[in-house]
Amino acid sequence: MKKLLIILGLLVCFGSNAQETLLHCGKIVDTKNGKILTNKTIVVSGKKIIRLEDGFTTPKEGDKVIDLKTKTVLPGLIDMHVHIEGETSPTRYLETFTLNEADVAYNAAEIANRTLLAGFTTVRDMGGSGVNVALRNAIAKGKIPGPRVFAAEKAIGTTGGHADPTNGYRANLMGDPGPKEGVINSMDDARKAVRQRYKNGADWIKITATGGVLSVSKNGQNPQFTQEEVNEIVKTAKEYGMSVAAHAHGIEGMKRAIKAGVLTIEHGSLMDRETALLMKQYGTYLVPTMSAGRYVAAKAKVPGYYPDIIIPKILEIDAKLRETFAMVNKEGVNIAFGTDAGVFPHGENAKEFGYMVESGMTPMFTLQSATLTNAKLLDMENELGQLAVGFLADIVAVDADPTQDIKTMENVVFVMKEGVIYKN
Repeated sequence: MKKLLIILGLLVCFGSNAQETLLHCGKIVDTKNGKILTNKTIVVSGKKIIRLEDGFTTPKEGDKVIDLKTKTVLPGLIDMHVHIEGETSPTRYLETFTLNEADVAYNAAEIANRTLLAGFTTVRDMGGSGVNVALRNAIAKGKIPGPRVFAAEKAIGTTGGHADPTNGYRANLMGDPGPKEGVINSMDDARKAVRQRYKNGADWIKITATGGVLSVSKNGQNPQFTQEEVNEIVKTAKEYGMSVAAHAHGIEGMKRAIKAGVLTIEHGSLMDRETALLMKQYGTYLVPTMSAGRYVAAKAKVPGYYPDIIIPKILEIDAKLRETFAMVNKEGVNIAFGTDAGVFPHGENAKEFGYMVESGMTPMFTLQSATLTNAKLLDMENELGQLAVGFLADIVAVDADPTQDIKTMENVVFVMKEGVIYKN
């Protein structure tokens, strides 16, 4: 008994002197209060921030010091719209037939690491093949480096709709995908598809409320669910503890999704003022994904990059985008940071900050949208989005003050996730 007490005493002693990591920060972005703080020390122990101290704290024996005195330090960034299983290329449509699931998984692992090193310590994956769920689990278990992933598994659409995985196939390959594959045509199908996503391990439900730009089909804006179908999807998702995100370009599909109770509208490219006011009424958030719009508009000019059927849709939406986001900003619609990475190269997610500022948003607002706001939408507001005591030690740094030079966000020089340094 005496020996046991001695051992316990030693454990307590060593525990009280456990190694801490001290980050000496020249500037800190206080996302909660929208301020820039100077000359602070963030103290990290294990996975969490345990203290914030004025000045540059002198380390104890065994402590590790990270010198960020010339940098600006922020909470780890959160991207609410990525497709981590793949990436844009002229052969992207062919890869549906040439890549095995194992190929997709290896590609996703590289993409996840690239995303993390760009400063995005958390992402919401908005639809893939199901590899996104396995990737989420592998990262969470520490098997591979990557951001914390909230996965929608497979997006839900309608026959011939934006999320029908057989769009553009030749007749003998089309088949008739159903709820198991994420394709619905009734309220019964809607329930089944949501429950299947739950069974497959999804964190979120993603629906394609309207046509899409990059699917091999003619219409990019038509509504693709009845009001009753989208109501049933949202109702069932809530019963299973999940929120719903709705891809939407066209007005009618957006309105149906908002009235059904989706939490976020993705893209919102052709939104009018009436729809913007409806979003405010229902407390719906817009995830603008401006990066995707800019990228596809540029690539549409490259012969052969996209199938011909897609080009008119790209040009139609690109002509409207700047007008839409100027209106959205003026009306004060809730904004969440999201990029649609995968439609453009992963790792370039931070270009979205510049596009948001160009549309009239303040630099601080954009930083808060990628931290504070997104943490709230993920029900992680007490763990992510702030540099505060008790929060997870997801911490990034850039060379300059982003409230003065937003482009600095495109070159993250330090990345820590849950107390582990991945880039320094």
